[in-house]
Amino acid sequence: MTRALVFHIFGGPNIRASLSPTIHNAAFTHHHLPYTYTIAECASLSEVSQLITSPFFGGASITMPHKLTAFEHCTEVSDSARAIGAINTLVTTRSPNGNRAVKVKGDNTDWSGLYTLIIDYLSQQGIRSAKGTGKVGLVIGAGGAARAAVYALLQAEFSTIIIWNRTVGKAEDIVEDFDTLKCGGNGVEMRAVGDVGGIGPVDVVIGTIPGDVKTEEDFEGLFQGSKTGLCVEMAYKPKVTPLMRVAERHGWVVRDGLEVLLRQGFEQYRLWTGLDAPEGVMREAIGEDGLKSKV
Repeated sequence: MTRALVFHIFGGPNIRASLSPTIHNAAFTHHHLPYTYTIAECASLSEVSQLITSPFFGGASITMPHKLTAFEHCTEVSDSARAIGAINTLVTTRSPNGNRAVKVKGDNTDWSGLYTLIIDYLSQQGIRSAKGTGKVGLVIGAGGAARAAVYALLQAEFSTIIIWNRTVGKAEDIVEDFDTLKCGGNGVEMRAVGDVGGIGPVDVVIGTIPGDVKTEEDFEGLFQGSKTGLCVEMAYKPKVTPLMRVAERHGWVVRDGLEVLLRQGFEQYRLWTGLDAPEGVMREAIGEDGLKSKV
């Protein structure tokens, strides 16, 4: 008999409105699993350590501001999470009798959700891989989500990756970290910029900052001079962000934060259960009609 387990989302203020419990509880119900997914707001992961060590702990989603500090709560870390330097998923390995978690692995599914969106878009353009095409990717922001976005672009074999952040030093830190890890390889150019004027034409834009911290005016110069491309917004509040509005006006393909949330959630579900995610069920749970599953 499958043991009843509890999964959580760990994060700071404002996670009470998270859609993750709705998505994952619908999937658990679909597969008749005795699992539940709850919200655990916390100022630090140390505050919820008793949940992680509980015999009923199944796994967790990690959101800001804890993605960069989750390593100390893991017994092992995936290669992707280590390269990114951020963890958004805890996965447990249980003892033979299932009574306790003997390993807690830190992983990152943010990058894989972004990667599938990028690959789907390239496929629609008749491109199997960005390798050798001179494609340029832009990441807006320099936090844990930005690191996942950079990793996704590297895995999609983009030739140039630009990180745009108000504090250029933080963006430069990401460039240095990935260069040290040799994640780029094969002559990938990575650079940091502090304003839109230093960017130039790009093919894919990934927004990783809160959706309401910049205005449409801040992004107008970004799309001028670029042919159409793909814009992925990781924030899902507001549902339509200033970045998305400007990209749409310039004829870009736009994917919103709900689509990113769903895609990374599909991978989380597979890691937690070993089952294929019931994508239609999870989409329906939050009112998504499934049309966005195709770029």
